[in-house]
Amino acid sequence: PHSAISKAVIQGLLLAATTSLLVGCISLFPKADPAQLYRFGATTPQVQQTASGATGFHVFLTVTGFDRAAANDRILTVTGTQANYIKGARWVTSSVALFDSAVQHTFDADQGPARLVARGEIANADYVLKLDVRTFEARYDNGQDAAPTIVVEVHAALNRTSNQTIAGDRSFKVSVTASDNRVGAIVEAFDQAVAQVLGQLAAWVNARGQGSAASAVVSPHLR
Repeated sequence: PHSAISKAVIQGLLLAATTSLLVGCISLFPKADPAQLYRFGATTPQVQQTASGATGFHVFLTVTGFDRAAANDRILTVTGTQANYIKGARWVTSSVALFDSAVQHTFDADQGPARLVARGEIANADYVLKLDVRTFEARYDNGQDAAPTIVVEVHAALNRTSNQTIAGDRSFKVSVTASDNRVGAIVEAFDQAVAQVLGQLAAWVNARGQGSAASAVVSPHLR
C-alpha cells in the first residue's frame, strides 16, 4: 500500500513538473509585432486662386469607386505582373475612407466656389460628383531594391442635378517617386500624390461648375 501511494505521489509530481515546463515554454514564444499604422491626406493641396466675386455652388459626392486590390487597409505594391502588400504596415483605416476624408479636407480648405454637401443635403446640390480611383499603388519598375513610384489615377464625372446632364468628365493621374525604399518614404510619396491629384481635381470642379453657373440661373439656396 505504501508503495502504491509513493508511486501515485511521484507520478503527480512529475505531471506537475511537466506541466510547469510546458507553460514556461509557451510563455517564451515570441509574440508577433503589431503592424505599423500609416495615413495619407495630411498635406493640403494647393489650388489655383479663384477670381473674386465667383458664384458659389454645392456639390454632392457619391460613393467613391476604388480599385479592389487597394481598397482595404493594406499598402499595395506592384512589380511587373506580381502584386504584393507591404508586410507589417497598414493604413490606419481603409484607403477608401482615407481618400474620402482627403477629398472632404481639400474642398473645406479650398477658397474656390465649390462646396461639398452632406448626404442629408443632397436636395441642395447643384452638381453630383462621382470619383473612381482606378490606380492606387507603389510600382517597383526598377526592381524591388530601388525606390518605388507611387501612381494614383482618378476618373471624375460631374453631372448637373437640374437636368441630369454632364458638366464634364476627366481623368487625373499623378506619379511620385519615393525618396527611398522605406515604408515611411513610400507613405510620404502616397501623401504627395494624393495631394497633387486632389489639387487638380478641385481646380477642375471649380472651373467646370463656375463655367456652367455663369450661363445658368443661380439656384434659390445660393442667392
